[in-house]
Amino acid sequence: MKNDYNTKQKSALINFLKDNGGIHTTAADIANGLKSQGIKIGTATVYRHLDRLVTDGLVKKYITDGGACYQYGEDCHGNHFHLKCISCDTLFHVDCDFLENLAPHILEHHKFKVDNTRTVMYGICEKCRQ
Repeated sequence: MKNDYNTKQKSALINFLKDNGGIHTTAADIANGLKSQGIKIGTATVYRHLDRLVTDGLVKKYITDGGACYQYGEDCHGNHFHLKCISCDTLFHVDCDFLENLAPHILEHHKFKVDNTRTVMYGICEKCRQ
């Protein structure tokens, strides 16, 4: 089995995600952000670390129409949903007790299992509506 070393790059990547305040971030955004901090890291290395962090449950991967994005979180295996503004393209992370009942309802009544890592509801955010 391959050893998982805690390298400076991996630590910097985790800190970048933590400092990002739970915002969904792409691998390219992470690589560029780390490079702007003077940390030499390639996008392939970012993807490699992200894949491992997703497997370890420290980072959650979401699939959107724009590709994959990542978020650091204490409970990365929890149920939550995403709202995407079709005006400004902002992706909002939503923890909502009401929405958590949606996936079990769909499974029970419609025999369809929802994958929350790919579930995005589209609309217009409050800021864009004003």
